[in-house]
Amino acid sequence: MTTQQLTPAPDTGTSVPEPEAGGRFTAVWFRDQAIRRAMVIVMVLIISYFSYRSARFGTLDNIQNIAIAAAPFALIALGQTLVILTGGIDLSVGSLIALSAMAAAATVKGHPERLLISVLVAVLVGLVAGAVNGFLVSRVNVPPFIATLGMLTTASGLAYVVGGGAPINGLPAEFGEIANNKVLGLQIPVIVMIVGIIVLAVVMRRTSYGMRIYAVGGNPVAAQIAGVKTKRILFSVYVISGTLAGLSGVMLASRVISGPPNLGQGYELDAIAAVVIGGASLLGGRGGIWGTALGLLLIQTLNNGLDILIVPAYWQSVIKGVLIVAAVAVDVWSARRRT
Repeated sequence: MTTQQLTPAPDTGTSVPEPEAGGRFTAVWFRDQAIRRAMVIVMVLIISYFSYRSARFGTLDNIQNIAIAAAPFALIALGQTLVILTGGIDLSVGSLIALSAMAAAATVKGHPERLLISVLVAVLVGLVAGAVNGFLVSRVNVPPFIATLGMLTTASGLAYVVGGGAPINGLPAEFGEIANNKVLGLQIPVIVMIVGIIVLAVVMRRTSYGMRIYAVGGNPVAAQIAGVKTKRILFSVYVISGTLAGLSGVMLASRVISGPPNLGQGYELDAIAAVVIGGASLLGGRGGIWGTALGLLLIQTLNNGLDILIVPAYWQSVIKGVLIVAAVAVDVWSARRRT
């Protein structure tokens, strides 16, 4: 028996619709297409509404602002996607952003020649924390919620320890160039985001590693019988999630040229929201990188448009919460119809 025989095909939110009894272009067909592509329709409606309400929304400068705001957030959403596909969850990424940012700031302060080292330190901090999460989940069998919740608290406290309870300011100007320099007209974080989305999309669709992630999330027992090293897969996705959080932390710190110990607070919830809105199942085994990219873009577009219209922050939270619940409800309804 081979791995391929038991490995479920990845569900990227673009599954081919099954033929209806009445054929294509019937009322039932249009209804099913609308359900399957609900987030795309919502995205088009949101863009249309904000473009109608504000001429500034559709400008090139504002589109760049959305991309720049989405870039660091995209990295942790991508890592969260891999974790959720295995049926887990990573609540620690927001605190890892803060800890990585503080570590990078402490390394580079007063030493501009340590610019590259500061980036490596931030990534290493995220990697080590992710490895601890992965070890607890895969080897000690601690539930992902508990393991990453403990890391959230620990990393948050360590971020304040690194800065002595205060932000680290007075960083060299060179540190700000990490996030503010442009290559081919795009800021470096935007380029990193685009490359990350493409690379992980290819990995999940075209490699055996991606297939194994789907297999572990879909049916870990069957995957293990088929020869998949489930513990290694679980360990690896938490390492990747932590590493991407570390890279996100240094980019956010570079943007503000300081090391705030509360940086990234609440980002883990937005990352989970992007993954869920993108069509991933919290039970694992279903979802995809492109779906997460769509969910991410939808959230950032919504945030940007509501800011332009000067909608109070508390109403923004209400709107995003309703959107998340609606996305999950549509996903559950669609899954029930398919079965």
